[in-house]
Amino acid sequence: MLYFIENDAYRVGVESLGAELQHLVKKDENMELIWAGDPSVWAGHAPNLFPIVGELPGQQYTYNNETFHMLRHGFARRREFRLVEEQREKMVFELTHDEQTLEQYPFKFRFLVAYRLKGNSLAVTYQVTNTDHTKLYFSVGAHPGFNMPLYPNERYEDYYLEFEKEETASRHLLNAQGLQNGETERVLDQSKILPLSHDLFDQDALVLKRLNSEKVTLASHTNPMRIEVAFEGFPYLGIWSKPGPFVCIEPWCGLASREGDTGELEEKEGINELPPGQTFERTFTVTVQ
Repeated sequence: MLYFIENDAYRVGVESLGAELQHLVKKDENMELIWAGDPSVWAGHAPNLFPIVGELPGQQYTYNNETFHMLRHGFARRREFRLVEEQREKMVFELTHDEQTLEQYPFKFRFLVAYRLKGNSLAVTYQVTNTDHTKLYFSVGAHPGFNMPLYPNERYEDYYLEFEKEETASRHLLNAQGLQNGETERVLDQSKILPLSHDLFDQDALVLKRLNSEKVTLASHTNPMRIEVAFEGFPYLGIWSKPGPFVCIEPWCGLASREGDTGELEEKEGINELPPGQTFERTFTVTVQ
């Protein structure tokens, strides 16, 4: 079911399946900023990634000498969430463990996804609570796709990403199965600007680790609109597209596994550890300028 919040400037639509953002509409121009999810290109809009980010070796992992199967980016995006709070400018969705989740993820949890409008910003908050009696191992992340180009007569190549600070950064390359292959490729050299083109994604996503920046802005050489994504507290950033008019800017607390990983969940790169009764919270913010 699709739920909406709004203010004077924006209207936000979120589907209860996956608690997935599907609409961010700039009212004065009736402009949709979120990718429509064309299944012939990519069926997603802005999936929420939990309890893993990326791919596992053979789509499986081990924990306490048991082997569990899990698809890329985890099960949350395929599960129905419950709306637990609804106001004009805020809504909160909840997912908790059940028999089906325990079959692939032997932990008890409460996962909240909150959306809140304030002026020209949309804040998305992830809250993970360990409701079990043992440590909780998890990753969480975002995968929002933004429409581009936004105006007629623009080209994809008119757009670029501008980082908050100058960066010297390499992408961590993925193999055909979506695992980190141990190779890197320089994409930023003392620069803030990353030009966008479809061939940038010929080798899958750009996986960036521990940037100096905590903000990145999608901008165009041909129009003044700027879409800023602030991701303080997210140590990793994915940037991805397929041949289509969109780009995904993805704050992550977690990563795809590496080739040759042991498969042990506790040893997975980027995994988070949460003691019983504790809560983990991160917020990323989309601001239209």
